[in-house]
Amino acid sequence: MKIVVLDGHILNPGDLTWEPLKEFGDLTVYDRTVYDDSNDDLIIERIGDAEIVFTNKTPISENVFRSCPRLKFLGVLATGYNVVDVDAAKKFSICVTNIPNYGTESVAQMAVALLLELTNHVWIHSEAVKNGEWNKIGEWCFWKQPLMELNGKTAGIIGYGRIGQATSKIVQAMGMKVIAYNRHQHKELENGSMRYVRLEDIFEKSDAIFLHCPLSEDNRGMINRGSISRMKDGVIIINNARGPLIVDEDLAHGLNSGKIGGAALDVMSQEPIREDSPLLKAKNCIITPHISWAARETRQRLMDIAAENLRKFLEGAPVNAVNK
Repeated sequence: MKIVVLDGHILNPGDLTWEPLKEFGDLTVYDRTVYDDSNDDLIIERIGDAEIVFTNKTPISENVFRSCPRLKFLGVLATGYNVVDVDAAKKFSICVTNIPNYGTESVAQMAVALLLELTNHVWIHSEAVKNGEWNKIGEWCFWKQPLMELNGKTAGIIGYGRIGQATSKIVQAMGMKVIAYNRHQHKELENGSMRYVRLEDIFEKSDAIFLHCPLSEDNRGMINRGSISRMKDGVIIINNARGPLIVDEDLAHGLNSGKIGGAALDVMSQEPIREDSPLLKAKNCIITPHISWAARETRQRLMDIAAENLRKFLEGAPVNAVNK
């Protein structure tokens, strides 16, 4: 059985092993293929007569399915599967699977790390000390940015699934009150420091807002001039969910005007970030390159789930199939 991984470098830059997939057949791993759908030729060439293919961000179109008639299983090495034409896959009787719920703890940890960096400015002060500023000032302490104590503050979490709940658990342990918005409410999760509210309440009452919701046409651009105008002065915004939830220009304006106290973004509306993004020069804006999922432990979990998805398919009992 021939197995092809089209873009394996991000998942495994060398610190993991491909053994979980090798046990199923003859495995070929390409570090990168293409990340746009302008030309399918290289994708088709690399898939060839393989029966099993894994992709992360390499797009798989109907033309690819048509041109690779031996293909039976397509594993997406991510939770989101918008790079695949799943309707076409179904038409060609190809099973498409994804990897749900592999990064809950890692993404929540990153969200809180971003919050703490904005409220404590650890890196700024460490660099200041290394650059000699402490000695020049001559005082027993100094700070370059205002610090914020989180105890007693309100965290608004938009999207209260597994990741939202994991983030909630951490910030509640730090003394924050949590208000959460989710389409489907599970009232048994409410307690003395967490309750469900309307989306409008998140905007109006939060000291820090976490975005942990999936992207849909209903919430695309939900952080915009209108919603920002309703927020508290100095609010902090954390997004390590999906970049298009935010209108970049509106967030940059809010930061530069001082309405927003700080933003930390691990995802962008375009990735890699476009060179003329206004957020690159916005005040108090931290941008990281989509790494919330990238802890070694998290990537190993993803690899293991991908292998299990394939195993179950070969056994005739597919799991995590997105085009049943």
